Amino acid sequence: MDLIIVTNAKHVSDYKILLTFNTGEKKVVDLANKLDKPVFMPLRDIEEFKKFKLNPFTIEWECGADFSPEYLYRLANNYTKTTTNKG
Repeated sequence: MDLIIVTNAKHVSDYKILLTFNTGEKKVVDLANKLDKPVFMPLRDIEEFKKFKLNPFTIEWECGADFSPEYLYRLANNYTKTTTNKG
């Protein structure tokens, strides 16, 4: 497997983040059930969770928490934009 890097990230809702990877794939990751370790405890506050930043490889938070890009890639679901047809 080639090196996986998160190239863009956008908060979607709750604990879900839309990630773009260097593969060109967009995936949504739901981290709601992944915040049980002590380093992630501050992120249970949704306002703190939303304050993630992109570093050269992945997303990170001021509290020092981060997830490896490979872990996020495996955990995430493929993102498909749904459209509604009117008429």
